[in-house]
Amino acid sequence: MPLTVHDSAVRKPATGATEGLTEFQRQEALLKTGALQNAILHSANFSIIATDEKGIIQLFNIGAERMLGYRAAEVVNKISPSDIHDPQEVLARAQALSLELATPITPGFEALAFKASRGIEDSYELTYIRKDGSRFPVIVSITALRGDHDAIIGYLLIGADNTARQREKEALHESEERYRTLFESIDEGFCLIEMIFDEHKNPVDYRFLEVNPSLETLTGLRVTAGDRMLELSPNHEAHWFETYGKVAMTGEPIRFVNEAKNLGGRWFDVYAFRVGGRDSRKVAVLFTNITERKRLDQVLRDQNAELERARFVAEKANSAKSDFLSSMSHELRSPLNAILGFAQLMESGSPQPTSAQQASIGQILQAGWYLLDLINEVLDLALIESGKLSISQEPVSLVDVMLECQAMIEPQAQKSGIHMSFPRFEAPYFVKADRTRVKQVLINLLSNAIKYNRAQGTVEVTCLLKTAQRLRISVRDSGEGLSPDKLAQLFQPFNRLGQEANTEEGTGIGLVVSKQLVELMGGEIGVESTVGVGSIFWIELNVAAEPQPGTGSDELFAPIQAQSARGAALRTLLYVEDNHANMQLVEQLIARRPDMRLLMAGDGSHGIALARTHQPEVILMDINLPGINGFQALKILRDDPATAHIPVLAISANAMPRDIQRGLEAGFLGYLTKPIRIKEFMEALDRALEFSETELDGVINPGSL
Repeated sequence: MPLTVHDSAVRKPATGATEGLTEFQRQEALLKTGALQNAILHSANFSIIATDEKGIIQLFNIGAERMLGYRAAEVVNKISPSDIHDPQEVLARAQALSLELATPITPGFEALAFKASRGIEDSYELTYIRKDGSRFPVIVSITALRGDHDAIIGYLLIGADNTARQREKEALHESEERYRTLFESIDEGFCLIEMIFDEHKNPVDYRFLEVNPSLETLTGLRVTAGDRMLELSPNHEAHWFETYGKVAMTGEPIRFVNEAKNLGGRWFDVYAFRVGGRDSRKVAVLFTNITERKRLDQVLRDQNAELERARFVAEKANSAKSDFLSSMSHELRSPLNAILGFAQLMESGSPQPTSAQQASIGQILQAGWYLLDLINEVLDLALIESGKLSISQEPVSLVDVMLECQAMIEPQAQKSGIHMSFPRFEAPYFVKADRTRVKQVLINLLSNAIKYNRAQGTVEVTCLLKTAQRLRISVRDSGEGLSPDKLAQLFQPFNRLGQEANTEEGTGIGLVVSKQLVELMGGEIGVESTVGVGSIFWIELNVAAEPQPGTGSDELFAPIQAQSARGAALRTLLYVEDNHANMQLVEQLIARRPDMRLLMAGDGSHGIALARTHQPEVILMDINLPGINGFQALKILRDDPATAHIPVLAISANAMPRDIQRGLEAGFLGYLTKPIRIKEFMEALDRALEFSETELDGVINPGSL
């Protein structure tokens, strides 16, 4: 008959379990036992399957239903547990049991039942097959059930789903495989070591516990687990033991680069960290051989040092060359000034020179002026290459510059029979540039267009707005034109492109200087040429807004004029400036002050001479001047007792804070920036006049100006 929860084989209390108890206590114990058995049989956490002695299922609990998908009514008295096991696994278990017991066992569930019947209980990992055919791993424990006379009345199978544990096991196995693969294949060396300390807890050696194949490749050591470092390398440096010992004792990881001299001077990038708890003395070491990288780094350092030395030598040589050219140019100017000066005196002297003398003097003057042009070009080139050329950028009237260039160049064109045409401006154009340098570049381009033109040729100058911010000035000639190979050599110093045998004089550095000047002003220079047709040289400069003299100037000057006392002595302002437009502006400003008169000089040297002669009350000094600049002129004035007392105001288009600071530190009484703000200009001028009248020996606070 089927097993039930009332069967004595299931509910029978252990022998002697109720002896000595009252009837009530015995009943209570039986009820408690029954409740426990009922809870076990109805548990959903594990399957309980009981069979009769023939192996036919008699009990199938809720856990078995949930686990296998069968209802109890579908299996009780109908199938054997072997029907829900993987038959191949059961067969394997039976064969293993036959060998273990040396007894032939019929394959099937009987093999497990026989083992259980012999009193051998065990747990197995088997595969259960659900009703839907799906399979899953289960840990199964099989126990024989015995009746009152110790006869086997059935078997009990208790199973627990082992899927999660199996997945964990597989995941652990995969992780171990990945670790092993990484451990075996990485290029970096890796080892697990155990530190060895002496009785004073000083690290004296270490033992290798694990090593990967790359360790031997990187270190040259043949290491196997259990080897000690001093056995492999008796001269191993003590600092390695100290470093790893500190990691083992403190648990603080460390990364460092060091040289292992005992291993052939190899360099290693090492990362070491403790493995295990506080008492562990195991250290994992990951290291990379960077010997080749160190060697390359040293090669690069040596190369960089060599390049730095070469650069220093080149800069020194270039500086020496520039200094030499600059010095020689200045030295040549002094005798040349005497030559040209006396030649002009002879030319205009009385009595008038004879025709032969006039021709000789003309040759002297022509050669002298040409030599002066060459000196100026060489000086400009030297200043540019040494980085000492100052550029003063401000709004420059292109109309004014073009008229000045036309007046200077047309006599040369007429002498050579060249017809010239200049643009007619319907509106004023202003570019951001250095007025003096723009004229220098244009004169060079115009002069070349005349020199290298054909007889009775033409030169056409045009201006065109390329964009709202860029203006192009073009000089077109009707000369021979330039081939592509000559165009490629055009801006090379001292290269006259085969014109050396030509009667036209030149050095081949004019275009080089022009190119660098244009680029210093933020512009661009270029050329287009066709052989047999002619060439077009052009420059592009940035457009600038027309400078405004200020607003409300009439109202501003009225009180200034009223402040002048009638009959007061005129006070003199000396203005040192090379920009014609700026001179005109200041001239108009001072014209409205009846208490002042204006002296003007176009360069620093002339300004110093006027200051010594006329002793002005105030000097207004531009910074970027031809020849000596404003800083140099100020120093000369300060060093001369005759002019040291005269207050000097700086005025410049260099308006960066560092420019202003540099000017004040140099000793200028104040620093005015262009474009001029009339109110500030007049206030600074008045304060400078007050300073001049008080004849203070100290330095007034520049910030007040």
